[in-house]
Amino acid sequence: MGLDSQIIIVPMILFLTVVMPIWIVFHYVTVWKRERRQRHHDKSSYLDLQQQAERMEDRLDAIESILDTDAPEWRSRS
Repeated sequence: MGLDSQIIIVPMILFLTVVMPIWIVFHYVTVWKRERRQRHHDKSSYLDLQQQAERMEDRLDAIESILDTDAPEWRSRS
């Protein structure tokens, strides 16, 4: 083994034993943080959609009750 191969091997060993594990840990920490933020965002979006669906259902109930009083035969037309 010559001096040229040691110049390459020493930084490679340092990279694999020190830099690479730290890099992997930081990578997964950022991935976990991103997923946590995404889950929070998904939960708030889900709650918003659920509230909109409930409001739409209330509106449809109101429309159906109005149609039942104004045109009782509207259900049999379809």
